[in-house]
Amino acid sequence: MNPLTEAEIRASFVNCTQGEAKRISVPHDLDERPWADLDFLGWRDPGAPDRHYLVTEHGGRVIGVALRSSAQQRGFLHRGLCSVCLTSHPGSGVALMAARKAGAAGRQGNSVGVYMCTDLACSLYVRGKKAVAPGARITESLTVEEQVDRTRDKLAGFLEKLLA
Repeated sequence: MNPLTEAEIRASFVNCTQGEAKRISVPHDLDERPWADLDFLGWRDPGAPDRHYLVTEHGGRVIGVALRSSAQQRGFLHRGLCSVCLTSHPGSGVALMAARKAGAAGRQGNSVGVYMCTDLACSLYVRGKKAVAPGARITESLTVEEQVDRTRDKLAGFLEKLLA
């Protein structure tokens, strides 16, 4: 993914108003992000733990998505599987992320959802750049590049539903 500025990030959101996009808490460490290893930039709003944001390149443009997570606290024995990167996490490490659809459908209250890692570090998990608990990543016969392609395809599928 190419590095983005705060202005580019704010202008990219497709499922919220311009006023909402102006109030989003954008990360201050954009210069320190491992852009070459990211398929999308994802972060949690520090002031509202149930709000998450995702910005990625899709269809030749930068698209930002405001997400809400299910606020269920789960016990450590519970495990969830991210449907984007196929990483398993204990407790509340995976949550249902719901996003208001773009355009008229979103204004009518329609939404789509996906189970994702709550830290939105899917790109780093797939590439082995972020440590996970033993057994959290399934040993696969796919190469890392093929796993990255699969992750991008799953994210693109979610975005297509959101934009439809």
